[in-house]
Amino acid sequence: MLSNLPPTVGVGDLLVGHDTNDDAAVLRISSGQAIVQTVDFFTPILDDPFLFGAIAAANAVSDVYAMGATPILGLAIAAFPTDRLPLSMLHEILRGGATKAAEAGFPIGGGHTIIDDVPKYGLAVTGTVAIDRVVRNSTALVGDALILTKPLGNGILVNAYRSHSTGGRLRRALRRGSPPDMSEAIRWMTMLNRDAAKAMTDVGVSAATDITGYGLIGHLLEMCNGSAVGADLSASVVPLLPQVRDLLSRGYYPAGSARNAAAFRGSVELQAGENDYKLLSDAQTSGGLLISVPANREYLLRDRFKRDGLFYAKIGVITAQAGRITLRA
Repeated sequence: MLSNLPPTVGVGDLLVGHDTNDDAAVLRISSGQAIVQTVDFFTPILDDPFLFGAIAAANAVSDVYAMGATPILGLAIAAFPTDRLPLSMLHEILRGGATKAAEAGFPIGGGHTIIDDVPKYGLAVTGTVAIDRVVRNSTALVGDALILTKPLGNGILVNAYRSHSTGGRLRRALRRGSPPDMSEAIRWMTMLNRDAAKAMTDVGVSAATDITGYGLIGHLLEMCNGSAVGADLSASVVPLLPQVRDLLSRGYYPAGSARNAAAFRGSVELQAGENDYKLLSDAQTSGGLLISVPANREYLLRDRFKRDGLFYAKIGVITAQAGRITLRA
Protein backbone atom coordinates (compact mmCIF):
# COMPACT_ATOMS: atom_id res chain seq x y z
CA MET A 1 0.00 0.00 0.00
CA LEU A 2 2.79 2.45 0.94
CA SER A 3 4.53 1.68 -2.37
CA ASN A 4 1.78 3.59 -4.18
CA LEU A 5 2.50 6.78 -2.23
CA PRO A 6 4.97 9.42 -3.45
CA PRO A 7 8.60 8.89 -2.38
CA THR A 8 9.53 10.66 0.83
CA VAL A 9 13.32 10.58 1.05
CA GLY A 10 14.75 13.92 -0.06
CA VAL A 11 11.64 15.84 0.92
CA GLY A 12 12.96 18.54 3.23
CA ASP A 13 15.28 17.04 5.84
CA LEU A 14 13.66 13.58 5.89
CA LEU A 15 16.45 11.00 5.80
CA VAL A 16 14.37 7.84 6.19
CA GLY A 17 10.71 7.49 5.22
CA HIS A 18 8.45 4.65 4.15
CA ASP A 19 10.37 3.91 0.95
CA THR A 20 12.33 0.91 2.34
CA ASN A 21 9.77 -0.21 4.96
CA ASP A 22 12.18 0.80 7.70
CA ASP A 23 11.20 0.73 11.36
CA ALA A 24 10.84 4.47 11.90
CA ALA A 25 11.13 7.84 10.17
CA VAL A 26 14.33 9.84 10.59
CA LEU A 27 14.43 13.63 10.25
CA ARG A 28 17.61 15.73 10.26
CA ILE A 29 17.40 18.57 12.81
CA SER A 30 21.01 19.77 12.62
CA SER A 31 24.19 18.95 10.74
CA GLY A 32 24.90 15.95 12.94
CA GLN A 33 21.66 15.14 14.76
CA ALA A 34 18.31 13.61 13.82
CA ILE A 35 15.04 12.69 15.47
CA VAL A 36 13.42 9.30 14.99
CA GLN A 37 9.63 8.86 15.13
CA THR A 38 7.41 5.80 15.15
CA VAL A 39 3.91 4.72 16.22
CA ASP A 40 2.38 1.35 17.08
CA PHE A 41 -0.75 0.12 18.86
CA PHE A 42 -2.89 -3.03 18.97
CA THR A 43 -5.71 -4.86 20.72
CA PRO A 44 -5.19 -6.76 24.01
CA ILE A 45 -3.23 -10.00 23.86
CA LEU A 46 -3.59 -10.82 27.58
CA ASP A 47 -6.33 -10.49 30.21
CA ASP A 48 -4.10 -8.45 32.52
CA PRO A 49 -4.49 -4.75 31.54
CA PHE A 50 -1.25 -3.64 33.20
CA LEU A 51 0.79 -6.25 31.34
CA PHE A 52 -1.00 -5.40 28.10
CA GLY A 53 0.02 -1.76 28.51
CA ALA A 54 3.61 -2.66 29.34
CA ILE A 55 3.96 -5.02 26.35
CA ALA A 56 2.41 -2.47 23.98
CA ALA A 57 4.86 0.19 25.18
CA ALA A 58 7.88 -2.14 24.84
CA ASN A 59 6.70 -3.06 21.36
CA ALA A 60 6.30 0.58 20.28
CA VAL A 61 9.69 1.77 21.50
CA SER A 62 11.40 -1.21 19.87
CA ASP A 63 11.31 0.55 16.49
CA VAL A 64 13.35 3.41 17.93
CA TYR A 65 15.93 0.99 19.32
CA ALA A 66 16.13 -0.84 15.98
CA MET A 67 17.22 2.43 14.34
CA GLY A 68 20.03 2.86 16.88
CA ALA A 69 18.25 5.78 18.58
CA THR A 70 17.48 6.77 22.17
CA PRO A 71 13.79 7.38 23.05
CA ILE A 72 13.05 10.76 24.66
CA LEU A 73 9.24 11.17 24.55
CA GLY A 74 6.09 9.10 24.16
CA LEU A 75 2.46 9.98 23.47
CA ALA A 76 -0.26 7.45 24.31
CA ILE A 77 -2.85 6.29 21.79
CA ALA A 78 -5.86 4.52 23.28
CA ALA A 79 -9.33 3.34 22.31
CA PHE A 80 -11.68 2.08 25.01
CA PRO A 81 -15.35 0.99 25.35
CA THR A 82 -16.28 3.22 28.29
CA ASP A 83 -19.87 1.91 28.32
CA ARG A 84 -18.80 -1.75 28.63
CA LEU A 85 -15.61 -1.83 30.67
CA PRO A 86 -14.62 0.03 33.86
CA LEU A 87 -12.33 3.02 33.56
CA SER A 88 -10.10 1.39 36.17
CA MET A 89 -9.07 -1.06 33.45
CA LEU A 90 -8.04 1.79 31.14
CA HIS A 91 -6.08 3.28 34.04
CA GLU A 92 -4.17 0.03 34.46
CA ILE A 93 -3.37 -0.12 30.74
CA LEU A 94 -2.03 3.43 30.84
CA ARG A 95 -0.12 2.69 34.04
CA GLY A 96 1.50 -0.36 32.48
CA GLY A 97 2.62 1.70 29.48
CA ALA A 98 3.92 4.55 31.65
CA THR A 99 5.84 2.12 33.88
CA LYS A 100 7.57 0.51 30.91
CA ALA A 101 8.35 3.94 29.40
CA ALA A 102 9.90 5.01 32.71
CA GLU A 103 12.07 1.88 32.63
CA ALA A 104 13.18 2.90 29.13
CA GLY A 105 14.00 6.38 30.42
CA PHE A 106 11.39 8.56 28.70
CA PRO A 107 8.14 10.18 29.83
CA ILE A 108 4.70 9.77 28.31
CA GLY A 109 3.78 13.41 27.96
CA GLY A 110 0.12 12.98 27.03
CA GLY A 111 -1.85 11.38 24.24
CA HIS A 112 -5.34 10.86 22.88
CA THR A 113 -8.17 8.45 23.71
CA ILE A 114 -11.34 7.69 21.77
CA ILE A 115 -14.39 5.56 22.56
CA ASP A 116 -14.36 2.33 20.57
CA ASP A 117 -15.92 -1.13 20.80
CA VAL A 118 -12.54 -2.85 21.23
CA PRO A 119 -9.73 -1.67 23.55
CA LYS A 120 -6.54 -0.61 21.79
CA TYR A 121 -3.35 0.89 23.17
CA GLY A 122 0.09 1.93 22.01
CA LEU A 123 2.53 4.79 21.75
CA ALA A 124 3.93 7.32 19.35
CA VAL A 125 7.61 7.55 20.32
CA THR A 126 10.25 10.15 19.48
CA GLY A 127 13.95 9.44 19.79
CA THR A 128 17.24 11.11 18.95
CA VAL A 129 20.28 9.76 17.14
CA ALA A 130 23.52 11.01 15.65
CA ILE A 131 23.14 10.91 11.88
CA ASP A 132 26.29 8.83 11.43
CA ARG A 133 24.94 6.23 13.89
CA VAL A 134 21.52 5.62 12.29
CA VAL A 135 20.98 1.89 11.75
CA ARG A 136 18.81 1.02 8.74
CA ASN A 137 17.16 -2.18 7.56
CA SER A 138 18.31 -1.58 3.96
CA THR A 139 22.10 -1.69 4.33
CA ALA A 140 22.86 -5.39 4.90
CA LEU A 141 25.95 -6.70 3.10
CA VAL A 142 26.70 -10.05 1.46
CA GLY A 143 28.59 -12.24 3.92
CA ASP A 144 27.08 -10.64 7.04
CA ALA A 145 26.05 -12.89 9.91
CA LEU A 146 22.39 -12.73 10.99
CA ILE A 147 21.80 -12.46 14.73
CA LEU A 148 18.49 -12.79 16.61
CA THR A 149 18.13 -11.39 20.14
CA LYS A 150 14.89 -13.04 21.37
CA PRO A 151 13.31 -16.45 20.75
CA LEU A 152 10.30 -16.72 18.42
CA GLY A 153 6.79 -18.07 18.91
CA ASN A 154 4.83 -15.65 21.08
CA GLY A 155 2.15 -15.29 18.37
CA ILE A 156 1.36 -19.01 18.59
CA LEU A 157 1.41 -18.93 22.39
CA VAL A 158 -0.95 -15.95 22.53
CA ASN A 159 -3.28 -17.65 20.04
CA ALA A 160 -3.44 -20.79 22.19
CA TYR A 161 -3.88 -18.77 25.37
CA ARG A 162 -6.72 -16.69 23.93
CA SER A 163 -8.42 -19.80 22.53
CA HIS A 164 -8.57 -21.25 26.05
CA SER A 165 -9.44 -18.03 27.88
CA THR A 166 -12.43 -16.93 25.77
CA GLY A 167 -15.88 -18.44 25.47
CA GLY A 168 -17.97 -20.46 27.90
CA ARG A 169 -16.95 -23.32 30.17
CA LEU A 170 -18.22 -26.01 27.78
CA ARG A 171 -16.40 -24.46 24.83
CA ARG A 172 -13.15 -24.38 26.82
CA ALA A 173 -13.63 -27.98 27.93
CA LEU A 174 -13.88 -29.11 24.31
CA ARG A 175 -10.54 -27.58 23.35
CA ARG A 176 -7.42 -29.66 22.87
CA GLY A 177 -5.17 -29.87 25.92
CA SER A 178 -4.65 -27.27 28.61
CA PRO A 179 -3.87 -23.55 28.15
CA PRO A 180 -0.18 -22.76 27.73
CA ASP A 181 2.04 -21.31 30.41
CA MET A 182 2.56 -17.69 29.31
CA SER A 183 5.19 -16.70 31.89
CA GLU A 184 8.21 -17.12 29.60
CA ALA A 185 6.50 -15.36 26.69
CA ILE A 186 5.51 -12.48 28.97
CA ARG A 187 9.09 -12.16 30.21
CA TRP A 188 10.36 -11.74 26.65
CA MET A 189 7.53 -9.49 25.46
CA THR A 190 8.02 -7.07 28.35
CA MET A 191 11.80 -7.02 27.86
CA LEU A 192 13.12 -3.84 26.24
CA ASN A 193 15.45 -4.12 23.25
CA ARG A 194 17.43 -1.23 24.74
CA ASP A 195 20.54 -3.12 25.85
CA ALA A 196 20.77 -5.18 22.65
CA ALA A 197 20.48 -1.97 20.60
CA LYS A 198 23.18 -0.25 22.65
CA ALA A 199 25.51 -3.19 22.11
CA MET A 200 24.96 -3.28 18.36
CA THR A 201 25.51 0.46 17.90
CA ASP A 202 28.64 0.43 20.04
CA VAL A 203 30.13 -2.46 18.07
CA GLY A 204 28.93 -1.24 14.66
CA VAL A 205 26.64 -3.35 12.45
CA SER A 206 25.51 -3.23 8.83
CA ALA A 207 21.74 -3.25 9.36
CA ALA A 208 18.99 -4.15 11.81
CA THR A 209 15.25 -4.40 12.23
CA ASP A 210 12.91 -5.65 14.94
CA ILE A 211 10.69 -8.72 14.62
CA THR A 212 7.01 -7.87 14.98
CA GLY A 213 3.89 -8.46 12.90
CA TYR A 214 5.48 -9.85 9.74
CA GLY A 215 7.45 -12.48 11.64
CA LEU A 216 11.11 -13.31 11.12
CA ILE A 217 10.63 -14.22 7.44
CA GLY A 218 8.70 -11.05 6.59
CA HIS A 219 11.04 -8.63 8.30
CA LEU A 220 14.09 -10.42 6.90
CA LEU A 221 12.58 -10.12 3.42
CA GLU A 222 12.18 -6.37 3.97
CA MET A 223 15.87 -6.24 4.86
CA CYS A 224 16.82 -8.31 1.83
CA ASN A 225 14.68 -6.35 -0.61
CA GLY A 226 15.88 -3.00 0.71
CA SER A 227 19.52 -4.10 0.59
CA ALA A 228 19.33 -6.05 -2.72
CA VAL A 229 20.62 -9.19 -0.99
CA GLY A 230 19.30 -12.60 0.06
CA ALA A 231 19.64 -14.80 3.13
CA ASP A 232 20.40 -18.38 4.10
CA LEU A 233 18.80 -19.55 7.37
CA SER A 234 19.10 -22.76 9.40
CA ALA A 235 15.75 -23.56 11.03
CA SER A 236 17.38 -25.88 13.57
CA VAL A 237 19.30 -23.03 15.22
CA VAL A 238 16.47 -20.48 15.32
CA PRO A 239 15.48 -20.23 19.02
CA LEU A 240 11.85 -20.91 19.97
CA LEU A 241 9.84 -20.36 23.12
CA PRO A 242 8.85 -23.48 25.10
CA GLN A 243 5.71 -25.36 23.92
CA VAL A 244 5.53 -23.55 20.57
CA ARG A 245 6.30 -26.44 18.24
CA ASP A 246 3.83 -28.68 20.06
CA LEU A 247 1.11 -26.01 20.00
CA LEU A 248 1.58 -25.54 16.25
CA SER A 249 1.23 -29.30 15.70
CA ARG A 250 -2.06 -29.13 17.65
CA GLY A 251 -3.43 -26.53 15.25
CA TYR A 252 -2.79 -23.26 17.06
CA TYR A 253 -1.69 -20.68 14.51
CA PRO A 254 -2.95 -17.07 14.46
CA ALA A 255 -4.57 -15.61 11.35
CA GLY A 256 -1.83 -12.99 11.02
CA SER A 257 0.84 -15.67 10.96
CA ALA A 258 -1.10 -17.64 8.34
CA ARG A 259 -1.30 -14.52 6.17
CA ASN A 260 2.46 -14.08 6.53
CA ALA A 261 3.12 -17.68 5.52
CA ALA A 262 0.95 -17.31 2.42
CA ALA A 263 2.31 -13.90 1.43
CA PHE A 264 6.03 -14.69 1.67
CA ARG A 265 6.07 -18.29 0.41
CA GLY A 266 7.07 -17.34 -3.13
CA SER A 267 10.29 -15.71 -1.90
CA VAL A 268 11.49 -18.70 0.14
CA GLU A 269 13.33 -21.78 -1.08
CA LEU A 270 12.11 -24.29 1.48
CA GLN A 271 14.57 -27.07 2.27
CA ALA A 272 13.19 -27.51 5.80
CA GLY A 273 9.77 -28.74 6.93
CA GLU A 274 6.57 -26.77 6.38
CA ASN A 275 6.16 -26.30 10.13
CA ASP A 276 9.65 -24.79 10.31
CA TYR A 277 8.53 -22.22 7.76
CA LYS A 278 5.32 -21.54 9.70
CA LEU A 279 7.26 -21.01 12.92
CA LEU A 280 9.53 -18.46 11.27
CA SER A 281 6.48 -16.69 9.77
CA ASP A 282 4.75 -16.39 13.15
CA ALA A 283 3.63 -12.81 13.84
CA GLN A 284 5.48 -11.54 16.92
CA THR A 285 4.59 -8.95 19.53
CA SER A 286 7.55 -7.07 21.02
CA GLY A 287 10.00 -9.48 19.39
CA GLY A 288 13.76 -9.20 19.33
CA LEU A 289 16.18 -7.44 17.01
CA LEU A 290 17.41 -9.05 13.81
CA ILE A 291 20.95 -7.79 13.26
CA SER A 292 23.13 -8.05 10.15
CA VAL A 293 26.77 -7.75 11.20
CA PRO A 294 29.96 -8.11 9.10
CA ALA A 295 31.62 -11.48 9.59
CA ASN A 296 34.83 -9.87 10.87
CA ARG A 297 32.87 -8.04 13.61
CA GLU A 298 30.55 -10.86 14.60
CA TYR A 299 32.88 -12.06 17.36
CA LEU A 300 32.95 -8.53 18.81
CA LEU A 301 29.16 -8.42 18.90
CA ARG A 302 28.96 -11.92 20.41
CA ASP A 303 31.47 -11.04 23.11
CA ARG A 304 29.63 -7.82 23.94
CA PHE A 305 26.30 -9.65 24.25
CA LYS A 306 27.93 -12.31 26.43
CA ARG A 307 29.56 -9.65 28.63
CA ASP A 308 26.22 -7.87 29.11
CA GLY A 309 24.30 -11.11 29.75
CA LEU A 310 22.14 -10.71 26.63
CA PHE A 311 20.48 -13.38 24.48
CA TYR A 312 22.33 -14.05 21.23
CA ALA A 313 21.62 -16.54 18.44
CA LYS A 314 23.40 -16.70 15.08
CA ILE A 315 20.76 -18.02 12.67
CA GLY A 316 22.17 -17.49 9.17
CA VAL A 317 24.08 -15.37 6.69
CA ILE A 318 23.38 -12.73 4.06
CA THR A 319 23.81 -13.98 0.47
CA ALA A 320 23.99 -12.45 -3.00
CA GLN A 321 20.68 -14.00 -4.15
CA ALA A 322 18.67 -10.78 -4.05
CA GLY A 323 15.19 -11.02 -2.56
CA ARG A 324 15.40 -14.76 -1.85
CA ILE A 325 15.61 -16.65 1.44
CA THR A 326 16.85 -20.24 1.61
CA LEU A 327 15.47 -21.99 4.69
CA ARG A 328 17.43 -25.12 5.54
CA ALA A 329 16.57 -27.75 8.13
